[in-house]
Amino acid sequence: MLDDLIARGLRTPDFLLIDGGAGLDRALAALWPEVPAQRCTVHKHRNLLAHAPEALHEEITTDYHDMIYAETSAEVMRRRRRFLAKWRRECPAVAASLEEAGDRLFTFTSLPVSQWKSARTTNAIERLHEEFKRRIKTQTVLPSAETAAMLFWSLLASGQITMRKVDGWQTLEEPPTSMPPDIAA
Repeated sequence: MLDDLIARGLRTPDFLLIDGGAGLDRALAALWPEVPAQRCTVHKHRNLLAHAPEALHEEITTDYHDMIYAETSAEVMRRRRRFLAKWRRECPAVAASLEEAGDRLFTFTSLPVSQWKSARTTNAIERLHEEFKRRIKTQTVLPSAETAAMLFWSLLASGQITMRKVDGWQTLEEPPTSMPPDIAA
């Protein structure tokens, strides 16, 4: 799929936002090893909860949000270390799941803070996809890619699908910092 997109003119992206699917993650890393990639923090949160008894879900959520929504990169990393130390004791599977994501869960911290909200999660993309899929459900097949594009744009123009602005759009031209997250966490 990626080879086909490149053959049709896809340029190397500046930033990747992925849901954590291992196959796609490996393919993107092999194709563009230098492009910063961000794992979806919402998907990782769900994974963390899946590794813990339900009685711990609220506490994990509080600690996770405290870490992910910290206001500075340094504070995110400090809270990451604290999260890992606590959950290695309380529920090692939760800590192992967070460690599995590695630094790719914190790539958003290399962007301007104004972009963090949009860069942390794939939810905006997935929501748009779900809305489009729901509206074409009755049409089992679209005759061509052009038809799909026309349908998408007509749904968008009519207001049946809405897109939100990417938070931090004013700073999209700023490159990510070259400093990687604190891997000592």
